[in-house]
Amino acid sequence: MILKLKNTPAFYLIGFMAAGKTTIGRLLADRLGWHFVDLDDEIERVAQMSIAQIFEARGESEFRRLEHEALRKRVRAVERGRPTVIALGGGAFVQPENVALLEDNGVSIWLDCPLAMVQRRVASATQRPLARDAEHVARLYEERRAAYARADYRVPIESDDPAVAVEAVMRLPLFK
Repeated sequence: MILKLKNTPAFYLIGFMAAGKTTIGRLLADRLGWHFVDLDDEIERVAQMSIAQIFEARGESEFRRLEHEALRKRVRAVERGRPTVIALGGGAFVQPENVALLEDNGVSIWLDCPLAMVQRRVASATQRPLARDAEHVARLYEERRAAYARADYRVPIESDDPAVAVEAVMRLPLFK
């Protein structure tokens, strides 16, 4: 296992909305015997409102501030010895301060889900504030790919079966 994973045992699952970060993350954490955290769920719990409500009432910049704070707290918990798989929101890894925070504190894994699959999955998702317009989703998807490509590893999502993605993660060279 690579040194930075030994020092801070965390996997950060990144990727576009509906890539399967939460579902895959839960299964991966269970497989590893680690804790699991969905960062968006954590933000909602602390803010006592949904992500959509935060966007509407406080704006995206306030959401990003809350997101960074939640991520910082989770990284500190990992540093204190709590191995964790963390599913980040779709825009978290686009923010330079989040990338810098994660750089030496675990391993980032990009769940690279094809746009057609994303569009099918978010077609009726009213709870996703950035998914309400199909053209916007396609544009955002393309804009974020360069940021996601900075992840330590890339796992193509080729199936709706999350177990397939978990097996792909387990075959990454960091486990050898």
